[in-house]
Amino acid sequence: MSGLIIIALIILVFVIIYQIGKASEYATIIRGEEKVQVKTNRIVAWVFLITFILGMYGIWICNSALSGRMLKTAASVQGVAYDNMFFLTLIVTGIVFFITQFALFWFAFRYQSTEKRKAFFYAHNNKLEIIWTTIPAIAMAILVAIGLRDWFAVTDDAPPGAQIVEVVGKQFNWLIRYPGKDGELGTRNFRNINDANNVLGLDWKDKHNLDDIIVQNGELHLVVGKPVKLLIGSRDVIHDVGLTHFRMKMDAVPGITTTMWFTPTITTDSMKVLTNDPDFVYEISCDQVCGKGHYSMRGTVIVQTQQEYDAWLAGQQPYYVMNNPANTPVGEKKEANDAKSGKADTVKTLTMK
Repeated sequence: MSGLIIIALIILVFVIIYQIGKASEYATIIRGEEKVQVKTNRIVAWVFLITFILGMYGIWICNSALSGRMLKTAASVQGVAYDNMFFLTLIVTGIVFFITQFALFWFAFRYQSTEKRKAFFYAHNNKLEIIWTTIPAIAMAILVAIGLRDWFAVTDDAPPGAQIVEVVGKQFNWLIRYPGKDGELGTRNFRNINDANNVLGLDWKDKHNLDDIIVQNGELHLVVGKPVKLLIGSRDVIHDVGLTHFRMKMDAVPGITTTMWFTPTITTDSMKVLTNDPDFVYEISCDQVCGKGHYSMRGTVIVQTQQEYDAWLAGQQPYYVMNNPANTPVGEKKEANDAKSGKADTVKTLTMK
């Protein structure tokens, strides 16, 4: 019913506009075309000026109302570079926007056609064409070059010693894989995927897989001040790893491993203080509409110190041990049970000089 009402209203608006046009034609015939044209120009000129003033006021109101909802300081080194690029682009395009819009609306008002003045039609000028084509082209090229520089920086090879974490999207949650004690991630094969005991299709013939840790609740643990390289993939459709607080974003594509790296600079606890929000949490969002359960594609990021990270990692069971207890050596099984029960050895910190 509401749809029919909307259609009827749209039709009514078009009918009204048509009738106004017809009435204008009749008025022109009755009062003379030239007088009507002058009056119409005057009205349109004032409408232009009022529209400009209201538009600028609207921009100011929106900025005032929404500025507090902007994200706070970027929580990564690369995020700071992104913010600098964003604000530079905003300043350059903003200046051009206000100058051109002011000129457009002011000229329409100031130099309207009247009984004593007719519009001057300036058809073409090669010099002007070159100027207002070359200057924007150079400005855009500079901005694009800055963007490409920052893009290549986060998609290039990560520094030596960077933390390696795999993030895989599936309908409808994130799977996070961490390397075990050997510090290496094993190989995967999609043919081995089994939701019962092999959610990522790990190849158990690869010994590097035997100590890998898989977190299925989408919890990503990172070390503050340490570069981290994300190996990103998907089990089904296209997802997207969105790390808004770090200003990072990368598609998760089935059959293709995409990568990006960055360096977190603010721990979760520190961000709680900065935002004055004791419930603050970094989030992983899926920035692609991936199906009816897209809304549930929410993960969390915990940025912590190296000691806190080591303690957390020591309390995790290798995925192989959890799903293949019969094939696990007694010593490894004991370590896994200790980790599960919270009796894992205290993480050793560097105390030697």
